[in-house]
Amino acid sequence: MLIHEPKGGREAEYVYLPNQIAERLRDYIAQRQIAPHQRIFTISYGGARKLIQRIAAQGRVLMTPHDLRRFAATYASRNGVPLEIVSKVILRHQDLRTTQVYLGKVSDAEACRWMDFLHGD
Repeated sequence: MLIHEPKGGREAEYVYLPNQIAERLRDYIAQRQIAPHQRIFTISYGGARKLIQRIAAQGRVLMTPHDLRRFAATYASRNGVPLEIVSKVILRHQDLRTTQVYLGKVSDAEACRWMDFLHGD
């Protein structure tokens, strides 16, 4: 799906979505007759932040939208998704080094688990 004027100053950018979600989003846009220059959803980052924090507080957790983004990237990486896909498709980073900052924190236990996995133990 093509986003016009995404953050970061570019003119347009592709976002990769599962087909089922892309179809539902196209239907949503068509039903509401949303023009290409209009926002699809009216919630702002601040509004999303407050909503996520309110829901997270019910479980006594501190969380932001950025934490969910970081979790999605970490989850994908830890489940074998190539770093290039995590970086360019999931996070939409221009530079692989930015993604490596997200994913650079590996515990000793996780490092040992991967070594065992890679060497057949």
